Amino acid sequence: MSNKSPKKTYRISRTLFFASLSAGALLFLLHVLLCWLTDASPLASGISLLAAYALTVSVTVFLDRARLTRQAEKEAHLPALGNLMLEMLGKVDAPYLITDERGSIIWYNRALLALTGRQDSLYGFAADAFFPIRMAEFLRGESPEGVQVSFGERSFRARAYLMPVTGKNFYLTVLTEETALVAVTQRAAEEKPVLAYIVLDNLEELAKYLRGESFRSATSEIEAILKRWAAGMDAVLTEYDRDRYMMIFPAGRLAACVAEKFAVFDEIRNVRVGENSMPVTVSMGISTVGDTMPERAKSANAALDTALQRGGDQVALRTAEGLEFYGGRTKTVQKRTKVRARIISGELCSLISSAGNVLIMGHRYPDFDSIGACVGVARLCMFCGVRAKIVLSRSDANVQACLGKLWNMEEYEDIFVDSASGLDLVRSDTLLIVVDVNNLEIVEAPEIAANVQTLAVIDHHRKTVDAEHKLALSYIEPSASSACELIAEILEQCLPQGGMRKEEANLMLSGMLLDTKQFSTNTGTRTFAAALYLRGEGANPGEVQRFFKADLEEFVREARFASNVVIYRQSIAIAYCDGEGDASDRVAAAKAANKLLTVRAVAASFALIRIGDAVHISARSDGSINVQLILESLGGGGHFDSAGAQMSARSVGDAMKELKAAIDRYMDVG
Repeated sequence: MSNKSPKKTYRISRTLFFASLSAGALLFLLHVLLCWLTDASPLASGISLLAAYALTVSVTVFLDRARLTRQAEKEAHLPALGNLMLEMLGKVDAPYLITDERGSIIWYNRALLALTGRQDSLYGFAADAFFPIRMAEFLRGESPEGVQVSFGERSFRARAYLMPVTGKNFYLTVLTEETALVAVTQRAAEEKPVLAYIVLDNLEELAKYLRGESFRSATSEIEAILKRWAAGMDAVLTEYDRDRYMMIFPAGRLAACVAEKFAVFDEIRNVRVGENSMPVTVSMGISTVGDTMPERAKSANAALDTALQRGGDQVALRTAEGLEFYGGRTKTVQKRTKVRARIISGELCSLISSAGNVLIMGHRYPDFDSIGACVGVARLCMFCGVRAKIVLSRSDANVQACLGKLWNMEEYEDIFVDSASGLDLVRSDTLLIVVDVNNLEIVEAPEIAANVQTLAVIDHHRKTVDAEHKLALSYIEPSASSACELIAEILEQCLPQGGMRKEEANLMLSGMLLDTKQFSTNTGTRTFAAALYLRGEGANPGEVQRFFKADLEEFVREARFASNVVIYRQSIAIAYCDGEGDASDRVAAAKAANKLLTVRAVAASFALIRIGDAVHISARSDGSINVQLILESLGGGGHFDSAGAQMSARSVGDAMKELKAAIDRYMDVG
């Protein structure tokens, strides 16, 4: 028996001694009282009480000794059991460790030591040194599902369990191996089928200028390029319509395509056709989202539509994080037909006729193209018998310049409203028609766009973001010169001859002249056809030119940019204006950017000015550089050769640094 057991037995026996002595004293007192107060025999009562006392003490001592014996036997086995448990845990294959509240290791098994690859002891080390996790948060239970940790090529799921002992908290951390599960999951992700739709977006237009043999040769060469690319991607490629393909490939191959920015596009672009050696371009929509193949197919088709609405010659990749774009470095060719305009005009008239009321608006700080397009849509609403309201700010200089004659016309007496009044007009059956912009965050009144149920968009700028609002009609044609051109084609399909007022025709023609720089850029046969229609409706080029006359103050504003011009990368001119500007300086910046293109060897120009808490940038190009792609990376957008951006809360100097970085990214891609 150990030295500890007798001490415990002696202490407990002494307790019984005092208890027995106290009980004997009480019984003796009882005996005295019985003899004094009753006639009981002292001898008989004394013997009886003594016998009862002896029997009670004997039973109590026997039971207490039995309890002490069991307790002693249990305590004698505890050290052995503890050693046995520790030895057993030490031999378990799964790694274990015990840490204190600070995350210091106080015990671990051999499996954990082998996992760390150390030969010496781990006692006293912080667990953070071996686990790539924040141990304090982990031990607090902020990750109840556990944390995945890796040791070399092996993966484990670590879980912590609280073990309070004598007022202190200890944590048992168990590592469960998931190497096989992680490998299977990763393989499943890499082999997940990704769907892509591919279309040769300009071959149909090029075919008009090619002989049959050249057309067939070009299509065969491009198909061969796509098949070689598909073979290298372990993909299945099938042509489901003329010049349209569907490709299914494993997701693991997508990362390489993104890393090389879809180099197959450059290979296809090298296929030249015709006497002018024009490049063939391809658009592609890819989607990795969707639990089923039909969902992925629908998402990929929507991505392809977005790529085409942005002008084609690019990839629109839809992932869980959103849309990503690659390419878009070739200028869009006009490929619209009157059939498309007739279909859109029918859909638009149907929406207008079924609406309770119609609101029309363009982008914030409207130009002639935006205002002219709004007026054209208002005329269409009048033809359909639905009263419309145009939402704009009457205080804007451009609005005052071009709407002066409309203010006093009976038809336009109360048609113009501000954003607050327009919001009051929103009802469940309201139709909102947005023109000359497809980003609803920069429309004249974003709060109206957020509250209407039915929305239509007509624009000629490249699509930058997907609208969260479901569109009842989306007519986005980057190949068009202006929004007024698109509206003119729609009106030509709907209105009878002479159905427009000459003031309306003048406004729409001014919008086309503005965006084409007097028909010098971004024009095609459709542009001149739309201008001819407006001319037939009473548009007078001489009167339209008055809209473009600048007053002396505006002339001075524009001149401020001429004194601060730098040439960057040999062919890009950047002008900036010192000091604060106001809303009128936006027009001056745009004109300064236009004028810089007249400088020899300048292929693109940018004009920067601070207006309020933002730096406004206007960009123009001669068609060899896509300024829309450059400014899109800065949160802006626009057209291939005409774009803009607003950079909030930055100085002009900081904005210029970011602009140069964006130019470098664009130019270095090649």
